[in-house]
Order: sequence, then structure tokens, then C-alpha cells
Amino acid sequence: MIKLTGRLVCTNREESKIVRHYLPEHKRLTHEEAGCISFDVTETADPLIWQVEECFTDKDAFDTHQIKNEGFSLG
Repeated sequence: MIKLTGRLVCTNREESKIVRHYLPEHKRLTHEEAGCISFDVTETADPLIWQVEECFTDKDAFDTHQIKNEGFSLG
């Protein structure tokens, strides 16, 4: 199992708005990926920082997720 935790840090409120706009679809698509156990991105008390927690069945599933998201931009 591959489990990662981290933060997505926006540099300004405009970036934060972009994350809010695109994140639901990104989460939906990630949850549909083979091998995705969980993928959670939640706002923190700071409106520019998001907590990220990902869990995949194995390295192959995580690598596939990474490849699918190469160059992906929330906006």
C-alpha cells in the first residue's frame, strides 16, 4: 500500500478559487482510478492551504495516477 500526506499551498486567493473550482472533478476522477483506496483534499483553517491524503493499493497504481496527472493543472 502507498500512502502519502502533504499540503497544497496556494500563493493567493485567486489560486485558492481555482482549486475550489477544479478540485471536485479531480477528486471524482482520482477515486475512479484502479487502485485508488482514498484521495482526500480538505481546506485547513488557512484558506490558502489544503491538506492532501492519498492512498493507493500499490506502487503501480500510484505510478499510474502520477503519470495521468503529469502536467495537470487546477486551472
